Amino acid sequence: MDTQLITAIFLGILGAMVGSFLNVCIYRLPEGGSIVFPASRCLRCGAPIRWYDNIPLASFIILRGKCRTCGGPISLQYPLVEAAGAMLIVIVYFKVGLSFDLLEDTTLLFILLGIAVSDARSYTIPDGFSLSGIALGLLLCFLPGGITPLESVAGLLVGGGSLYLVALLGEYIFKKEAMGGGDVKMLAMIGAFLGWPGVLFTLFVGSLAGSLIFGWINFVLRKNKLVPFGVFLAIGAGIYTFAGPELIAWYLSLF
Repeated sequence: MDTQLITAIFLGILGAMVGSFLNVCIYRLPEGGSIVFPASRCLRCGAPIRWYDNIPLASFIILRGKCRTCGGPISLQYPLVEAAGAMLIVIVYFKVGLSFDLLEDTTLLFILLGIAVSDARSYTIPDGFSLSGIALGLLLCFLPGGITPLESVAGLLVGGGSLYLVALLGEYIFKKEAMGGGDVKMLAMIGAFLGWPGVLFTLFVGSLAGSLIFGWINFVLRKNKLVPFGVFLAIGAGIYTFAGPELIAWYLSLF
């Protein structure tokens, strides 16, 4: 078997395992719970999940999406996040190979995945994702091949500072909170990984996507839904991670 294919399979399994851990974080961090204790349990009956029922993707298929103890349905979120984790790391691997970029890019993408699902579920961006992400971004920038430490710090300040100013201005104009603190910390984290160009790209794409989708939902369908802005920031940062500099160069070439 081809070495590259074997490596991709191994990384895919690793990505699914990370996705399984992300599911734990997604359910527990918004409620302030520990991601270590207690051990995994069925959310319906509380029965402990045996190790052989906790194998990423495989256990869901074997159990046909039902708890072994109570027969209650297991949320599709579990296999979908696990599959997303596997696909993300494999796609990045085929793009950059076994390199420091693989570590940096997948670390950011896994954090973005956790934030996006958490925000979509509960309109919450846990500090456990964003603050640990800031620390990791500042640490990984010292590896060769990525942005420099100075660019990382600049990105952190531009990311956090820009949304903080928007939050202050919005609160002054509308006399109520206009931007959650979680969004501010998240964009600071994105800046620590991608630098200030990544922050500006993320803000543009995230704001555009959020406005188009929720503008249609709220004004056309008259649903008056809150906007989980973290989801759209994650989309913008994810696009930049895969093709941001190329897209910016293409856009500038039009002029």
